[in-house]
Amino acid sequence: MHLGGVSAFFLAWLANFKLLMFAFGKGPLSDPLISLPKFAVFACLPIKQDKLIPDSPKTAKQGLKSFWNYVIKGLLICLFLKAYDYTDLIHPKLTWVIYSFHIYFGLEIILAIVGGLAKSLIGIELEPQFDEPYLSASLQEFWGRRWNTMVTRILRPAVYEPVLYLSTPITSRKWAPLIAVMGSFVVSGLMHELIFFYLGRNRPSGEITLFFVIHGACLAVEVGVKKVIRGRWRVTGIITGPLTIGFVMVTAFWLFFPEFLRCDAISKALDEYAALGAFVKDVSETFW
Repeated sequence: MHLGGVSAFFLAWLANFKLLMFAFGKGPLSDPLISLPKFAVFACLPIKQDKLIPDSPKTAKQGLKSFWNYVIKGLLICLFLKAYDYTDLIHPKLTWVIYSFHIYFGLEIILAIVGGLAKSLIGIELEPQFDEPYLSASLQEFWGRRWNTMVTRILRPAVYEPVLYLSTPITSRKWAPLIAVMGSFVVSGLMHELIFFYLGRNRPSGEITLFFVIHGACLAVEVGVKKVIRGRWRVTGIITGPLTIGFVMVTAFWLFFPEFLRCDAISKALDEYAALGAFVKDVSETFW
Protein backbone atom coordinates (compact mmCIF):
# COMPACT_ATOMS: atom_id res chain seq x y z
CA MET A 1 0.00 0.00 0.00
CA HIS A 2 2.65 2.56 1.04
CA LEU A 3 5.22 1.58 -1.60
CA GLY A 4 2.57 1.30 -4.31
CA GLY A 5 0.96 4.64 -3.51
CA VAL A 6 4.25 6.54 -3.24
CA SER A 7 5.79 5.00 -6.36
CA ALA A 8 2.57 5.57 -8.34
CA PHE A 9 2.60 9.24 -7.39
CA PHE A 10 6.29 9.87 -8.05
CA LEU A 11 6.59 7.75 -11.21
CA ALA A 12 3.16 7.52 -12.86
CA TRP A 13 2.33 11.17 -12.20
CA LEU A 14 5.28 13.38 -11.34
CA ALA A 15 7.95 11.75 -13.54
CA ASN A 16 5.66 11.24 -16.55
CA PHE A 17 4.47 14.83 -16.53
CA LYS A 18 8.04 16.15 -16.26
CA LEU A 19 9.10 13.88 -19.13
CA LEU A 20 6.15 15.18 -21.15
CA MET A 21 7.32 18.76 -20.58
CA PHE A 22 10.89 17.70 -21.38
CA ALA A 23 9.67 16.42 -24.76
CA PHE A 24 8.59 20.00 -25.53
CA GLY A 25 11.79 21.54 -24.18
CA LYS A 26 10.21 22.80 -20.97
CA GLY A 27 10.51 22.11 -17.26
CA PRO A 28 13.50 21.41 -15.00
CA LEU A 29 14.68 18.45 -17.10
CA SER A 30 15.33 20.62 -20.18
CA ASP A 31 18.60 22.00 -18.77
CA PRO A 32 21.31 20.76 -21.22
CA LEU A 33 23.96 20.78 -18.47
CA ILE A 34 22.12 18.47 -16.08
CA SER A 35 23.81 15.10 -15.41
CA LEU A 36 22.04 11.77 -15.83
CA PRO A 37 21.78 11.01 -12.05
CA LYS A 38 20.34 14.46 -11.37
CA PHE A 39 18.04 14.08 -14.38
CA ALA A 40 16.56 10.95 -12.77
CA VAL A 41 16.27 12.61 -9.36
CA PHE A 42 14.70 15.77 -10.80
CA ALA A 43 12.21 13.66 -12.75
CA CYS A 44 10.91 11.76 -9.73
CA LEU A 45 11.17 14.30 -6.90
CA PRO A 46 9.64 17.76 -6.35
CA ILE A 47 12.77 19.82 -6.96
CA LYS A 48 13.17 23.08 -8.80
CA GLN A 49 16.39 23.98 -10.56
CA ASP A 50 17.22 26.65 -8.01
CA LYS A 51 17.45 23.80 -5.49
CA LEU A 52 20.71 22.65 -7.09
CA ILE A 53 22.51 25.00 -4.73
CA PRO A 54 22.01 23.52 -1.26
CA ASP A 55 21.86 25.26 2.07
CA SER A 56 21.16 28.73 0.67
CA PRO A 57 19.13 31.10 2.89
CA LYS A 58 16.17 30.74 0.51
CA THR A 59 16.40 26.96 0.62
CA ALA A 60 16.68 26.88 4.38
CA LYS A 61 13.64 29.09 4.72
CA GLN A 62 11.52 27.03 2.30
CA GLY A 63 12.78 23.58 3.27
CA LEU A 64 11.27 20.85 5.39
CA LYS A 65 9.59 21.69 8.66
CA SER A 66 11.16 21.18 12.06
CA PHE A 67 11.96 17.71 13.37
CA TRP A 68 9.50 18.07 16.25
CA ASN A 69 6.72 18.97 13.84
CA TYR A 70 7.03 15.54 12.26
CA VAL A 71 7.49 13.80 15.62
CA ILE A 72 4.19 15.23 16.87
CA LYS A 73 2.39 14.21 13.69
CA GLY A 74 3.93 10.74 13.93
CA LEU A 75 2.62 10.39 17.48
CA LEU A 76 -0.82 11.51 16.33
CA ILE A 77 -0.77 8.79 13.65
CA CYS A 78 0.03 6.26 16.41
CA LEU A 79 -3.02 7.52 18.32
CA PHE A 80 -5.13 7.19 15.17
CA LEU A 81 -3.97 3.59 14.72
CA LYS A 82 -5.02 2.83 18.29
CA ALA A 83 -8.36 4.56 17.74
CA TYR A 84 -9.08 2.21 14.83
CA ASP A 85 -9.40 -0.61 17.38
CA TYR A 86 -12.51 1.15 18.71
CA THR A 87 -14.23 2.10 15.45
CA ASP A 88 -17.34 0.24 16.57
CA LEU A 89 -17.68 2.83 19.36
CA ILE A 90 -16.92 5.86 17.17
CA HIS A 91 -19.39 7.55 14.83
CA PRO A 92 -18.54 6.68 11.20
CA LYS A 93 -18.24 10.34 10.20
CA LEU A 94 -15.76 10.97 13.03
CA THR A 95 -13.78 7.95 11.82
CA TRP A 96 -13.59 9.56 8.38
CA VAL A 97 -12.30 12.77 9.96
CA ILE A 98 -9.56 10.69 11.58
CA TYR A 99 -8.85 9.14 8.17
CA SER A 100 -8.45 12.60 6.63
CA PHE A 101 -5.89 13.70 9.23
CA HIS A 102 -4.17 10.31 8.96
CA ILE A 103 -3.78 10.78 5.20
CA TYR A 104 -2.53 14.35 5.58
CA PHE A 105 -0.01 13.58 8.34
CA GLY A 106 1.09 10.39 6.58
CA LEU A 107 1.77 12.23 3.33
CA GLU A 108 3.78 14.88 5.14
CA ILE A 109 5.91 12.31 6.95
CA ILE A 110 6.50 10.21 3.80
CA LEU A 111 7.57 13.30 1.86
CA ALA A 112 9.79 14.36 4.77
CA ILE A 113 11.53 10.96 4.72
CA VAL A 114 12.04 11.20 0.97
CA GLY A 115 13.32 14.76 1.42
CA GLY A 116 15.74 13.71 4.14
CA LEU A 117 17.14 10.92 1.95
CA ALA A 118 17.52 13.31 -1.01
CA LYS A 119 19.37 15.84 1.11
CA SER A 120 21.71 13.28 2.71
CA LEU A 121 22.50 11.42 -0.55
CA ILE A 122 22.76 14.22 -3.13
CA GLY A 123 22.70 17.38 -1.02
CA ILE A 124 19.47 18.75 -2.49
CA GLU A 125 16.58 19.82 -0.30
CA LEU A 126 13.01 19.26 -1.43
CA GLU A 127 10.42 21.99 -1.42
CA PRO A 128 7.72 21.86 1.27
CA GLN A 129 4.55 20.27 -0.06
CA PHE A 130 1.96 21.33 2.53
CA ASP A 131 1.43 24.64 4.28
CA GLU A 132 -1.14 23.96 7.02
CA PRO A 133 -4.10 23.52 4.61
CA TYR A 134 -6.61 23.61 7.48
CA LEU A 135 -5.89 27.37 7.73
CA SER A 136 -7.18 28.05 4.20
CA ALA A 137 -9.70 30.85 3.83
CA SER A 138 -10.75 30.00 0.25
CA LEU A 139 -10.63 27.18 -2.26
CA GLN A 140 -8.09 29.15 -4.26
CA GLU A 141 -5.81 29.32 -1.22
CA PHE A 142 -6.40 25.66 -0.32
CA TRP A 143 -5.62 24.19 -3.75
CA GLY A 144 -3.18 26.82 -4.97
CA ARG A 145 -0.95 27.54 -1.99
CA ARG A 146 -1.52 25.08 0.86
CA TRP A 147 -2.49 21.55 -0.26
CA ASN A 148 0.10 19.36 -2.05
CA THR A 149 1.81 22.26 -3.77
CA MET A 150 4.02 19.96 -5.86
CA VAL A 151 0.90 18.97 -7.84
CA THR A 152 0.09 22.64 -8.38
CA ARG A 153 3.62 23.29 -9.63
CA ILE A 154 3.53 20.36 -12.07
CA LEU A 155 -0.02 20.96 -13.34
CA ARG A 156 0.58 24.62 -14.05
CA PRO A 157 3.20 24.18 -16.84
CA ALA A 158 1.91 20.77 -17.99
CA VAL A 159 -1.84 21.49 -18.17
CA TYR A 160 -2.87 24.98 -17.07
CA GLU A 161 -0.58 26.99 -19.36
CA PRO A 162 -1.23 24.92 -22.54
CA VAL A 163 -5.01 25.04 -21.99
CA LEU A 164 -4.76 28.78 -21.29
CA TYR A 165 -2.81 29.29 -24.52
CA LEU A 166 -5.34 27.31 -26.58
CA SER A 167 -8.49 28.78 -25.01
CA THR A 168 -7.45 32.47 -25.03
CA PRO A 169 -8.19 33.02 -28.76
CA ILE A 170 -11.55 31.27 -28.38
CA THR A 171 -12.81 33.13 -25.30
CA SER A 172 -10.74 36.01 -23.97
CA ARG A 173 -7.77 36.60 -21.73
CA LYS A 174 -10.18 37.45 -18.93
CA TRP A 175 -12.08 34.14 -18.89
CA ALA A 176 -9.57 31.71 -20.39
CA PRO A 177 -7.93 31.11 -16.96
CA LEU A 178 -11.21 29.62 -15.72
CA ILE A 179 -11.16 27.05 -18.53
CA ALA A 180 -7.53 26.30 -17.72
CA VAL A 181 -8.45 25.80 -14.07
CA MET A 182 -11.15 23.29 -15.01
CA GLY A 183 -8.74 21.46 -17.30
CA SER A 184 -6.19 21.19 -14.48
CA PHE A 185 -8.76 19.75 -12.06
CA VAL A 186 -10.04 17.24 -14.64
CA VAL A 187 -6.50 15.97 -15.24
CA SER A 188 -5.86 15.87 -11.49
CA GLY A 189 -9.00 13.79 -11.02
CA LEU A 190 -7.94 11.32 -13.72
CA MET A 191 -4.48 10.94 -12.19
CA HIS A 192 -6.00 10.32 -8.76
CA GLU A 193 -8.18 7.63 -10.35
CA LEU A 194 -4.99 6.01 -11.65
CA ILE A 195 -3.32 6.12 -8.23
CA PHE A 196 -6.38 4.60 -6.57
CA PHE A 197 -6.33 1.87 -9.21
CA TYR A 198 -2.75 1.04 -8.25
CA LEU A 199 -3.75 0.98 -4.58
CA GLY A 200 -6.78 -1.31 -4.86
CA ARG A 201 -6.76 -2.70 -8.42
CA ASN A 202 -10.46 -1.84 -8.62
CA ARG A 203 -12.21 -0.55 -11.70
CA PRO A 204 -12.40 3.28 -11.49
CA SER A 205 -15.85 4.51 -10.50
CA GLY A 206 -15.40 8.12 -11.62
CA GLU A 207 -16.25 9.48 -8.16
CA ILE A 208 -12.71 10.82 -7.62
CA THR A 209 -12.82 12.65 -10.95
CA LEU A 210 -16.25 14.05 -10.04
CA PHE A 211 -14.81 15.28 -6.73
CA PHE A 212 -12.13 17.27 -8.55
CA VAL A 213 -14.53 18.49 -11.25
CA ILE A 214 -16.82 19.90 -8.56
CA HIS A 215 -13.92 21.61 -6.83
CA GLY A 216 -12.62 22.94 -10.14
CA ALA A 217 -16.04 24.37 -11.00
CA CYS A 218 -16.43 25.94 -7.56
CA LEU A 219 -12.92 27.38 -7.71
CA ALA A 220 -13.63 28.80 -11.16
CA VAL A 221 -16.81 30.42 -9.80
CA GLU A 222 -14.86 31.79 -6.84
CA VAL A 223 -12.21 33.31 -9.13
CA GLY A 224 -14.90 34.68 -11.45
CA VAL A 225 -16.74 36.35 -8.57
CA LYS A 226 -13.48 37.92 -7.37
CA LYS A 227 -12.91 39.31 -10.87
CA VAL A 228 -16.39 40.81 -10.95
CA ILE A 229 -16.44 42.46 -7.52
CA ARG A 230 -12.73 43.47 -7.72
CA GLY A 231 -12.28 43.82 -3.97
CA ARG A 232 -15.34 46.02 -3.46
CA TRP A 233 -16.77 43.50 -1.01
CA ARG A 234 -14.77 41.15 1.18
CA VAL A 235 -15.79 38.45 3.68
CA THR A 236 -13.55 37.90 6.69
CA GLY A 237 -11.48 34.74 6.90
CA ILE A 238 -13.20 33.86 10.19
CA ILE A 239 -16.27 33.05 8.08
CA THR A 240 -14.71 31.82 4.83
CA GLY A 241 -12.16 29.57 6.57
CA PRO A 242 -14.64 27.18 8.23
CA LEU A 243 -16.84 27.28 5.12
CA THR A 244 -13.88 26.29 2.93
CA ILE A 245 -12.71 23.42 5.12
CA GLY A 246 -16.32 22.32 5.67
CA PHE A 247 -16.92 22.19 1.92
CA VAL A 248 -13.73 20.19 1.37
CA MET A 249 -14.66 17.71 4.12
CA VAL A 250 -18.30 17.28 3.03
CA THR A 251 -17.38 16.64 -0.60
CA ALA A 252 -14.56 14.32 0.51
CA PHE A 253 -17.00 12.31 2.66
CA TRP A 254 -19.37 12.13 -0.30
CA LEU A 255 -16.97 11.22 -3.13
CA PHE A 256 -13.36 10.79 -2.01
CA PHE A 257 -13.36 8.59 1.09
CA PRO A 258 -15.81 5.97 -0.22
CA GLU A 259 -13.34 5.23 -3.02
CA PHE A 260 -10.51 5.21 -0.47
CA LEU A 261 -12.39 2.66 1.63
CA ARG A 262 -13.40 0.62 -1.43
CA CYS A 263 -9.75 -0.18 -2.11
CA ASP A 264 -9.42 -1.34 1.53
CA ALA A 265 -6.56 1.08 2.11
CA ILE A 266 -6.86 1.30 5.89
CA SER A 267 -6.78 -2.44 6.61
CA LYS A 268 -3.89 -2.92 4.16
CA ALA A 269 -1.99 -0.06 5.78
CA LEU A 270 -2.60 -1.50 9.26
CA ASP A 271 -1.26 -4.88 8.09
CA GLU A 272 1.88 -3.15 6.82
CA TYR A 273 2.31 -1.28 10.12
CA ALA A 274 1.99 -4.60 11.97
CA ALA A 275 4.53 -6.24 9.68
CA LEU A 276 6.93 -3.34 10.18
CA GLY A 277 6.50 -3.55 13.95
CA ALA A 278 7.19 -7.29 13.89
CA PHE A 279 10.28 -6.73 11.76
CA VAL A 280 11.65 -4.08 14.13
CA LYS A 281 10.95 -6.36 17.08
CA ASP A 282 12.76 -9.29 15.45
CA VAL A 283 15.75 -7.13 14.57
CA SER A 284 15.97 -5.69 18.09
CA GLU A 285 15.78 -9.16 19.64
CA THR A 286 18.48 -10.42 17.26
CA PHE A 287 20.99 -7.66 18.02
CA TRP A 288 20.14 -6.96 21.67
